[in-house]
Amino acid sequence: MTHASAAAQFISNEPRTDWHDSSLWWVRQKRDMAAHQIPEWEQLRELASRIKLNVLSELDEYLVQFEDNAQRNGVTVHWAADAKEHNEIVLSILRRHEYTKMVKSKSMLTEECHLNPFLEANGIEVIDTDLGERIVQLEENVPSHIVMPAIHMKKEEIGELFHEKIGTEAGNADPQYLTEAARGHLREYFLKAEAALTGVNFAIANTGGVVVCTNEGNADMGVHLAKVQIHSMGMEKIIPRAEDLGVFTRLLARSATGQPITVYTAHHHRPKPGGEMHIIIVDNGRSRQLGRKDFRKSLACIRCGACMNTCPIYRRSGGHSYGYTVPGPIGSILTPGIDLKKHKDLPFASTLCGSCADVCPVKIDIHHQLYKWRQVITEEKAQSAGKGFAMNMAAWLFRHPWLYRMAGKMGRLALKITPRALVYNRWNDWGKDRELPTPPKQSFGEWYRKNR
Repeated sequence: MTHASAAAQFISNEPRTDWHDSSLWWVRQKRDMAAHQIPEWEQLRELASRIKLNVLSELDEYLVQFEDNAQRNGVTVHWAADAKEHNEIVLSILRRHEYTKMVKSKSMLTEECHLNPFLEANGIEVIDTDLGERIVQLEENVPSHIVMPAIHMKKEEIGELFHEKIGTEAGNADPQYLTEAARGHLREYFLKAEAALTGVNFAIANTGGVVVCTNEGNADMGVHLAKVQIHSMGMEKIIPRAEDLGVFTRLLARSATGQPITVYTAHHHRPKPGGEMHIIIVDNGRSRQLGRKDFRKSLACIRCGACMNTCPIYRRSGGHSYGYTVPGPIGSILTPGIDLKKHKDLPFASTLCGSCADVCPVKIDIHHQLYKWRQVITEEKAQSAGKGFAMNMAAWLFRHPWLYRMAGKMGRLALKITPRALVYNRWNDWGKDRELPTPPKQSFGEWYRKNR
């Protein structure tokens, strides 16, 4: 299903669309208020951008440095070339200990690798412990946002889901009640878990430690209670020094939810006494993206979700319409690099307004990269035959000014005299949801020659 088709399904529920739009815009406004309270906000963004560019230019050296320091701390470091290898490494760790129960805190990388279904197919019980992720897991769905996974659901729907799945009161949609019910529901899984897996927000090259930022404390609880802790990290999550961390923690939460900082910022450097600590460094297409000069900077993303909260397309089409783990503007850059043919429509799901780049805490030029992907798709003839034909015809018309002017006159005349039923039909995508503008009496070119 194309993005346009999936978005049409989401938009068909107009109240949901309006609610989704306003909810995300509220988060965007919180981000603005938080940013305006920091006089040096733009300097922080510039510094974060330069740190990330330095990392991407010397990524191999920083990764080796990180591995050496982590191993010195007693951590077992694994390297995974792709999602399949990552999943097999996790399974091998659990199988070696004969573990069958694992708790997991939010990790978009494990969503990207489809870890849950893989482990479940191999007899491992995996429980997501973030409230939003657990809601989505009970719904048998996938996250629609990288920070707010269940933003597509209303509290009433969550109340019904909890009543069906965990036995809460029927019709009770009070957020506090539902949160407390989820806490009690998850507590038993924390106590039974034999292993815990978390994502990684930042990996520090000169210490060999990883940093996990959460608001619920579930990642810390899982790691502290389980004997074996596993941290899955994309290889781009490296930062050079511990001193650099403060730059990113000041930007991350403010950009994501408008908070000064996440409630928990946990540092993991070595195994607990009697326990094991594993870090899995995952490529899964990141090296290819690093090798694309025009798209390399997309790997600087710190997964705050600010670009999604501000994007007029994402807010009105929902995260599931993008068809991949990371939706929204940044996902529309990352995803075509994985499968251009399958996801060729995503770079076109943008107004190129630049709002995403304006709010990005590491100053990724998102709209420029989306425009560049459009050029790549056109050059490689990856777009549909109908669209290719239309674009070629338009290019030919633009190369012949007198024909272009004639076509404009004919188009204006046709819109004036053609019956409405012939203009607004099922073949006119533009006219399905909007009124075409009233045809002007003359083109701008004609007006200009007459008056200037």
